[in-house]
Amino acid sequence: METLDSLISKIDDLKADTEPQWGKMTAQHMVEHLSATLWISAGKVKVKCYTPENRLPAMQAFLESDKPMPRNFVSPVVGDDVPPLRFKTFEEAVKEFKSAYAAFQAYFKENPDALVTNPAFGDLSFSQWKTFHSKHMTHHFTQFGLV
Repeated sequence: METLDSLISKIDDLKADTEPQWGKMTAQHMVEHLSATLWISAGKVKVKCYTPENRLPAMQAFLESDKPMPRNFVSPVVGDDVPPLRFKTFEEAVKEFKSAYAAFQAYFKENPDALVTNPAFGDLSFSQWKTFHSKHMTHHFTQFGLV
């Protein structure tokens, strides 16, 4: 799996009209979805964990494994339907993605020992969030042919 820093730059290779290899999202939906998870990890959006407490050790073991996220995984936050777009243009969505990544980095620089709730994996540290984002971005960037 690529490092988070190397994945972030791949967003510049994505085009608004890039077709997904699977799933319902457009390129802009995917960018906005990734931004939303970055904002969560930066402590800017509070979410609850939907995974039962007794399943969290298995979920976190999966997170730390080399296993990829499955195709067509349904996020407990997003659900089956693609949400409406939040930005008028793809370029605005990419700009927000970069801002959200900077906010994530800044939050943990100021709060290195913080734990922030992930809706599927529970409370995660900075290192665990980086692993999550790497796995999550690899999943979606594969969906759009960027990796």
